[in-house]
Amino acid sequence: MLFLLLSVALSINMESIDFDGQNRALAEMLFSLNPAASMTHDYARWLRTAPRMQALDQRPELVSADIAASGRQGSMDHIRNRVDAPILVQGGTLKTWSYNSAAVERVQVYLTTEGRPLDADIELWQGPDNTPTKMRVYSEDGQARPFNAVIETPQSPNTVAIRNIGQIEFPLAASLIANDVDAPVSDFPATSMTVQGGALRTFPFPAPVERVEVMLKTDGRPLNARIELLQGPNNNKQVIELYADDGLARPFFAIIDTMGSGNVVRIVNTAPIEFPMTASVQPHFVDNSESPLEPVIGGDQ
Repeated sequence: MLFLLLSVALSINMESIDFDGQNRALAEMLFSLNPAASMTHDYARWLRTAPRMQALDQRPELVSADIAASGRQGSMDHIRNRVDAPILVQGGTLKTWSYNSAAVERVQVYLTTEGRPLDADIELWQGPDNTPTKMRVYSEDGQARPFNAVIETPQSPNTVAIRNIGQIEFPLAASLIANDVDAPVSDFPATSMTVQGGALRTFPFPAPVERVEVMLKTDGRPLNARIELLQGPNNNKQVIELYADDGLARPFFAIIDTMGSGNVVRIVNTAPIEFPMTASVQPHFVDNSESPLEPVIGGDQ
């Protein structure tokens, strides 16, 4: 009888451990599925803990996908050691990250999924009822085209709120980095152009360009913009709707994955004509190993 009671207690305890480990493992698993992105987690270190490995055994299809993708390496793997453990955000839930130190001047936000759609609201809270930055993010495939952007936090305290507005079947993994963020590789004053209020600009890119960087600024006026990644006529692969109360103190910078051919980045200034902005859209990573004579089909390659 004593042995039976001990067995029941141990099984209950292990169930709770496996449940917690599964949540952590699933969040890290979503990151591991995209090693070409800038925030891939170390797969070997991830598998050291038994609860996480048990959780992976329950999703063998994701393990095989991770192993199959592990052969690809991106150009931004150097920052993987800076990433804290990603947080799983279930559909319809909200997670917040608070920064009370004035030393935190900017935060890089990275969101990904296991290949399902990504639909999220991102807000910067600064004091009660003060939201200086808002973003609505959509991606058709959060694994192939994750969301990767930098939010400026010039004053403190700050709180970054991420709400998964997708259905409960579409969880996402979120991770944030403070200060030690990616920077543009292009010279903004030399590559930027003015986009008047209500105007539209398009930027096509050839197939070897695998990632592009987008930076938007104003002269201190509000920043309202819509950034779209198109692959084919009116085929939105990723959409970012942006608002910032001061486009000079809080400019927008994002890195967008542009896998395949026929990619076009479209920038729309959704503000009135009195609020122009300057925009720079340039290649961030170009894969020169591909032959220009090799045919490329749109989508994942």
